[in-house]
Amino acid sequence: MKNIDSTGHTRGESIYLDDIPLLRGTLFGAVYGSPVAHGFIRRLDVSGAEETPGVVRVFTFQDIKGENQIGGIIPDEPLFAEHHVHFCGMPVAFVVAVSEDAARHAVEKIKVEIEPWPVVTDPRVAQANGELIVPPRTFRLGDVDQAWSLCEHVIEGRADTNGQEHLYIETQGAYAMPLENDVIRVYSSTQAPTAVQRAISKVTALPMHALDIEVTRLGGGFGGKEDQANVWAALCALACLHLKKPVKYAMPRTDDMVMTGKRHPYSSDFRIGVDKDLKILAYEVTFYQNAGAAADLSPAVLERTLFHCTNSYFIPNVRATAYSCRTNLPPNTAFRGFGGPQGMYVIEAAIAKVAEGLGVDAAVIQKKNLHRTGDIFPYGQLAESEAHACWQKAEDLYDIQSMRREVEAFNGSNRLFKKGIAFMPVCFGISFTKTLMNQARALVHVYTDGSVSLTTGAVEMGQGVNTKMLQVAAAVFSIDPGSVRIQATSTFKIANTSPSAASATADLNGKAVQMACVEILRRLKEVAAAELGVAVEDVEWREGMVWVSGAATELDWKKLVLAAFVRRVSLSEHAHYATPGIHFDPSKEKGHPFAYHVYGTAIVTVTLDCLRGRYVIDAVKVVHDFGTSMNPLIDRGQMEGGIVQGLGWMTMEEVIYDEKGRLRSNTLSTYKVPDIYSVPEEISIDFLHTQRDNLAIFRSKAVGEPPLMYGIGVYFALRQAIRAFNPSTDLPFSTPLTPEKVLMGLYDKKLEHVPG
Repeated sequence: MKNIDSTGHTRGESIYLDDIPLLRGTLFGAVYGSPVAHGFIRRLDVSGAEETPGVVRVFTFQDIKGENQIGGIIPDEPLFAEHHVHFCGMPVAFVVAVSEDAARHAVEKIKVEIEPWPVVTDPRVAQANGELIVPPRTFRLGDVDQAWSLCEHVIEGRADTNGQEHLYIETQGAYAMPLENDVIRVYSSTQAPTAVQRAISKVTALPMHALDIEVTRLGGGFGGKEDQANVWAALCALACLHLKKPVKYAMPRTDDMVMTGKRHPYSSDFRIGVDKDLKILAYEVTFYQNAGAAADLSPAVLERTLFHCTNSYFIPNVRATAYSCRTNLPPNTAFRGFGGPQGMYVIEAAIAKVAEGLGVDAAVIQKKNLHRTGDIFPYGQLAESEAHACWQKAEDLYDIQSMRREVEAFNGSNRLFKKGIAFMPVCFGISFTKTLMNQARALVHVYTDGSVSLTTGAVEMGQGVNTKMLQVAAAVFSIDPGSVRIQATSTFKIANTSPSAASATADLNGKAVQMACVEILRRLKEVAAAELGVAVEDVEWREGMVWVSGAATELDWKKLVLAAFVRRVSLSEHAHYATPGIHFDPSKEKGHPFAYHVYGTAIVTVTLDCLRGRYVIDAVKVVHDFGTSMNPLIDRGQMEGGIVQGLGWMTMEEVIYDEKGRLRSNTLSTYKVPDIYSVPEEISIDFLHTQRDNLAIFRSKAVGEPPLMYGIGVYFALRQAIRAFNPSTDLPFSTPLTPEKVLMGLYDKKLEHVPG
């Protein structure tokens, strides 16, 4: 089953926000963002903008009809700055004009006087100042304090991970248009239509039933459009409400990079203890999350970091504490992995430091400590583990002994080039960690000609979820996939949607589709029994035909559907699915928050040019726990994309803010992402075949976020190559590991000569 969007994409026929035909009279917006990261607004003069030819109106906080607030988890994020600004790019005014050029030209005419206040960009400084988004949280297992005395070796260290720009191809944007009876329809580039609906309702004081948020597809999201799409949609809707005209705003790339949040940077301290057999007995970690100026999704991201702080390992004594620190940067937000990668990197750094200190291969420690079915996570859930199966298959399938011999032989015979190899196991929980978000609905219509219309709360953003939803309906009805049509996501059709995020979109919405189709099929079997004069229990539906007592009848899909209509039997169904069995108690930090876990193991190899600091990623070889994949082609594509995005985070995607909170890596010439020349020479992906049951749709496990974490392995492969050249290097655990950092590690102050 190919991706149903592939033909439209390659022919340029797929409809994105900028492809929607403009209504007559459409106006265009542009945002004036604060030039200062922190301060008090002494004077705001928009008269120059208002007098610019083509400008219709300039909006500020004084024009808000409802509440100047778009914060979701915590109401701490005003749509417009009122008297204070908290980050560079914070919206101060919204110019609406007859053209994009006029609006952008008018923005340059706005004048503002801001009294500067101290700017904080370091989360450790913010924590010391008591600037926290939420109170700190701690996950505990066992007795860490007592366990230290049982450890043969105790190692301490620090690990830092940088942010990451989402860099979706389609920038943030929205197009709001007035309908009759004070209804507004908003086409939004969002992963969360209901979140946009709520934010607009709050700002405009319109009830949610007067706001239709519609999404056909996104040109990429990666988490960056889960909450951050709310701002631009609310601005357009507010202007639309006032002016009774359609208003559109599609952000220029530089504005998007400057004004939106990134993956959260983290600074972390760790302490780890092992016994003489290299079993990890104790692990203590403190995370300092750089949340930015407002909460956005930071509390939930922080929670996910704690959930994944031990990755694939069973550690009997754990204490993990996390601080969400308020700084003067744009509010950081969801990004593929949602805090999990930051937590995983720290435990991998801790293991690497132990291995380096003891002179052993980190893989030995990793393998010894992989958890098994029945082991307990720090948050109380018991593992149903595929960790050992993935690791062992990776060793056997890719012949790890030969790979190691090749690395050793290469390093022994080359002076200025060195190879490195690293394992990266992954364990990632699938579900929203906030239990109430694990619900979805689907609306299925069967028309009298046998064609099927399907609407869900899932948002297609390149991950292939529409194809999977279509597959579910076609499989249950046993009809040709061409008979099924996926409709645009709309809050008027499917209400109260959860975001398309957390790798849970296909599971939640797919289960709802399955339930709706099964119910319609149940009615159709009753119709078939009545038509044929047989008992319902004797009726089977398969291969597009009604079967009775093992024999095919002449009653096919179209005839059956028409017969149901004649008998006035409903051919429509709205189904609701809520993931069973999950729960979590934040007061105890214990529960069963995940429907299941996804496992896998990657082996990453690199070749390092020790004279220039440049490197090549030779291979990423993976064994991944797909469950029973319902679409291997789409799943393989998600794997490849996630791996490369993770490699980019670890090696080249460096987000740089200066001491005044201004983004310096604000263009594609200063912010680097992997291109065709920087991806691995080889990406091998093997599907682990298991019979274990799970709560995934058709037992096909989620594949959106887990692959990104395999990219973490490249850092440790490069670190090994650096140490092969300079064993005494004092290279800090800091990402991304750019060629500049590599050079500093290769030729630190302890290295007096190039090894001969």
